[in-house]
Amino acid sequence: MVLPMQTTTLYEQDFFAWTQRQAELLRAGQLGELDIENLIEEIESLGRQERQELRNRLGVLLGHLLKWYYQPEVRSKSWVYTIREQRQEIQRQLKENPSLKPYVRDAIAVGYQKGLNLVGRETPLDPKSLPQSCPFSETDIFEAPIDWHP
Repeated sequence: MVLPMQTTTLYEQDFFAWTQRQAELLRAGQLGELDIENLIEEIESLGRQERQELRNRLGVLLGHLLKWYYQPEVRSKSWVYTIREQRQEIQRQLKENPSLKPYVRDAIAVGYQKGLNLVGRETPLDPKSLPQSCPFSETDIFEAPIDWHP
């Protein structure tokens, strides 16, 4: 009995080496040798990663804004800096990827659910007692002043 030969590609064996090989082929203009199917998959994946990063950063930002507004008695300096950092990184990401801007409203909706989960993990607040859709305007999210005074 002859078993079918198992073939594995460089893509499956060593992803980093595969990326370097694809770059070499592109630079050399050897387009016929490119692994087109996997290149397409990876390029699409990069776009999905940018959207996921936006949702994740919004989740952290919105979770901290919820903590800020619903737990004023325990506000902390670290919350201020987390809010500032997430705002800066989101603005950087949108500047570098302007085509994500139309997706911001949807990303806020998804990020808000992540923010509720963060509140549930990190505080005694019950996320079910908080608004179930984002109560913050884009101005509140990205621009409202947040200052901490001990």
